Amino acid sequence: MIRTPVLLAVAALCAWPQSKPSQIRQLVDPPLTSAEQSARELRQYFFSRIPPLTAPASGAAWDGEQKRIREKVLREVVYQGWPAEWVNAPLKVEERGVIQGKGYRIRKLRYEIVPGFWGAALLYEPERPAADAQGRAPGIVNVNGHVGPIGKAVDYKQKRCVQYARMGIYALNLEWLWYGELAGDANSHYNGAHLDLVGMNGLGIFYLAMRKGVDILWDHGKVDRARIGVTGLSGGGWQTIILSSLEERVAAAMPVAGYSAMISKLERTADMGDHEQSATDLLAGQEYAHFTAMLAPRPALITANAEDDCCFRAPLVKPHIYDAILPFYRAYGKESLFQWHENRDPGDHNYEWDNRMASYRFFGRVFGVPAPAAESDMEGELRSKEELAVGLPGDNLTILGLARVAASKLVERRGTREDLLRLLRYQPAEVRHAWALRGNLAKGVESEGYRVDFTNGLSATAVRLSAYERPPARTATILLADGGKKAAATEASDRLNAGETVFVMDPVLMGDEAPSRDGNTGAGLYARFFYMTGERPLAVQAAQVAALARWVKERFGVTTVKLATQGPRSQMIGLTAHALEKGLFSGVHSQQGMASLGEVLDRPAQYLEVPELFVFGLYKDFDINTLQKFPQ
Repeated sequence: MIRTPVLLAVAALCAWPQSKPSQIRQLVDPPLTSAEQSARELRQYFFSRIPPLTAPASGAAWDGEQKRIREKVLREVVYQGWPAEWVNAPLKVEERGVIQGKGYRIRKLRYEIVPGFWGAALLYEPERPAADAQGRAPGIVNVNGHVGPIGKAVDYKQKRCVQYARMGIYALNLEWLWYGELAGDANSHYNGAHLDLVGMNGLGIFYLAMRKGVDILWDHGKVDRARIGVTGLSGGGWQTIILSSLEERVAAAMPVAGYSAMISKLERTADMGDHEQSATDLLAGQEYAHFTAMLAPRPALITANAEDDCCFRAPLVKPHIYDAILPFYRAYGKESLFQWHENRDPGDHNYEWDNRMASYRFFGRVFGVPAPAAESDMEGELRSKEELAVGLPGDNLTILGLARVAASKLVERRGTREDLLRLLRYQPAEVRHAWALRGNLAKGVESEGYRVDFTNGLSATAVRLSAYERPPARTATILLADGGKKAAATEASDRLNAGETVFVMDPVLMGDEAPSRDGNTGAGLYARFFYMTGERPLAVQAAQVAALARWVKERFGVTTVKLATQGPRSQMIGLTAHALEKGLFSGVHSQQGMASLGEVLDRPAQYLEVPELFVFGLYKDFDINTLQKFPQ
């Protein structure tokens, strides 16, 4: 019988000892680094990317700089990808009923955020407005935090709005996305990442929703446009600082326990906040300390709680968002307008009596309205969620629904390699040193475990597997798996038995290199640090894979490097590395991946599950088949 070369090759391979998945799993499973080390490395990486904040020589100098920052953030972040006709659309409001209170009335309003997407609001109108000579009174936008299903009906917010109205101030109570009448998983704040994917910055919908609140007061004939304030707790505190720093129509601001400087977020991940608070590119060149300084010289009362059991604890955030900002007010000669209030009773995450009284004194002083010595009687004034319901359209859009509508309008994707380089802001890396931390030689398999340091200051881990009784393989496969190295044991064994050298790799944020096993403080959180500081985690991971491939060729004399992936995260890393590094890889073999990025919207995939996939604008010009067809 004549044997073909293929049969001879197969027979030759079968003559060597064959590895088993259980054996390979024992070699690749033990970690080569710790979650603590990975997190520390990432914190150092982002620490070097904190934008510097330098006090100005004069108020005029800061006027010019804050104007530049404001215009840049609105143009390149907040409204990036949003139709101009939506951003500039005239206010559209519908009145939905009136409730009479003691000394005030509540008007139920719904307003259009963007076409097909409505928000809800309550306007507390004073029966005796604190009017100026022109008959106009101050107004305050009250924004929600994370209050759950109760939404805008939360008691401490009702009390505040009632008291403002009794002081003669128009108080607008806005509903927040994901709460109250805007509740539902489709309005989860993490769905802002789905808007990013289709090329609309996820921060935009949040900003438009709260900016429309200023519009409502601005267009109210009896509100003094020179006396509009904003305040809120927690997520409402974040809304306050973002809206007030970027919207010059706001005359006075009181954020309560809702934000911190970037250094605080690196020191305590509980200070990170929701997805929109770390929006794509938001902290690229500026950060929350800058936003606080952009309040100058307008009156502001920065408020935090001494023993906050959530985040933003007063003594920890004060140095960065109050002490460091005083010189900016000093440059205007307006230091007295920038104040600090630290709540110690109850001292937890709250906008209760002490903080409310501080707000009455603050807004009363800056708006020229007498403040009460005590909060007025609220007996019978607090109403149920049902009583305060405005009523939104049954087919009201959601954050996820808006992303799906945008995706449905995308045309055929024809992105080029140059387009992908720009979109990902790709920066190649090289291996600085591969630390050989572990070695094993048993049952026909040689293994070496490496911690690989790259020139950009980050690292990955990899295990090299080869058959030591065979001639050196000229082909190597870099194997990536969403579940980490141990999840790749079966395929690694198969490829090893087929005569290949295999490198089972965990790039940054994955497997060994995940900074935590907790989704709230792990890969998803640190991926957001990449996004908000102007980088793309997918690009960083792809650069690591490419650098490892170059090192493998040089160090081991390999002529051909393949890529094999398991899972959607690994699939995108592999396809991206293959597309961007022309000629480096012979191909990509993917298992358990996606047929289209559209699946991310259809399922929908959760941000914390696959954070690398939510690259801004990726789905506009690229899809899985686009990347697969890139010419090499």
